[in-house]
Amino acid sequence: MDSLISYFQSLNPVTFVSQLPGNVAQGIIWGLMALGLFITFRLLNFADLTVDGSFATGGAVTAILIINGVPAWAAALIALAAGILAGLVTGFLHTVLGIPDILSGILTQIALYSVNLNIMGKANLPVSYRNYSLILSASDIPKAICFGLIFVAVTIGLMYWFFGTEMGSTIRSTGSNPNMSKAQGININTAKVLALAISNGLVALSGSLFAQYQGFADVNMGRGAIVIGLAAVIIGMVIGDAIFRKKSNFIIKLLFVVVGGILYYIAMGIVLWLKMPTDDTKLFTAVIVALFLAVPNLKEMSKNSFKRSAKKNKKLAASGAIMGELHMDAGAAAAKTKAQAESDKKEENKLKAAMEKDKAKQQTSLKKSVNDQKNVNKNVKNKKAYNKPKNKGGRH
Repeated sequence: MDSLISYFQSLNPVTFVSQLPGNVAQGIIWGLMALGLFITFRLLNFADLTVDGSFATGGAVTAILIINGVPAWAAALIALAAGILAGLVTGFLHTVLGIPDILSGILTQIALYSVNLNIMGKANLPVSYRNYSLILSASDIPKAICFGLIFVAVTIGLMYWFFGTEMGSTIRSTGSNPNMSKAQGININTAKVLALAISNGLVALSGSLFAQYQGFADVNMGRGAIVIGLAAVIIGMVIGDAIFRKKSNFIIKLLFVVVGGILYYIAMGIVLWLKMPTDDTKLFTAVIVALFLAVPNLKEMSKNSFKRSAKKNKKLAASGAIMGELHMDAGAAAAKTKAQAESDKKEENKLKAAMEKDKAKQQTSLKKSVNDQKNVNKNVKNKKAYNKPKNKGGRH
């Protein structure tokens, strides 16, 4: 118990806060790498393991060029080109030689290990900010964050523009449904090679910036990069979908990929601040990635659980009973309305019969009156005719 209390007392929040900007800077650089991985992992649906090698290639090319007097910005561009070349090799192995995607990435990654050793001439090559002019460095973290955000903003803008073009749409279509894309006349092999080239170019650019940030390039600096990149992509996608739901569009997904990289490094900073063993860093990474990968599946399982299904069925049964009562009430109302209508119709028929009877009586009475008048007129006429001869006889 005393050891536990002393452990928590040794944790200084000020130390964590002071290390937070450095975690953010590294998260931005790895977020740039995750943008490249986003192209193959999410858009192309291609499991590309080349990134572990191309990330180190970017750092190796940058370090050797800066040491030989090449400006840091030019070295970064050449590192970008080297990453594109690595992606083209993976694409060639997959599309031309027919090697499966995972194996083609592994073969390129293994080959790049030797290539990186040959580029640097040794396993580790320092590029200190004290001796060279670098784009960004851990010695000036605010500047590193600013330049990192500039690189990220430009990259997101170019990606948003490119994947809205016809060529970018073919890549997205190939990843979504390669068979349908091929049936529509799209050269899916060209789309795959192009996507792999762009992806590994961004990964190598990220490796170039990371080598300058930490002050050295190492042949093993890309080991586990695929896991960190996937962590950034998954974390960003899960959080972005949770916040924006159906309103999450393409540019929001790109932004949250970078946010995922930052959150990942903040989480790793928390792990280190808690004085966890540094030898278990990869283990913590695997756990974090596994948790975020499991979130969508667990969410779907919670929707389809037996308890939820039973609750849903209960609600449906209750609503069915209510609907049944409503139908019964509606039937009773309809029957009552029908009876009322029949009663009204009977009353109407009675009234109509009474009116017809009265009309018949009136006609009979009128006819009788007319006949009586005719008889009166006839009697008067006969009386006049009878009296007329008598008057003539009296005068003679």
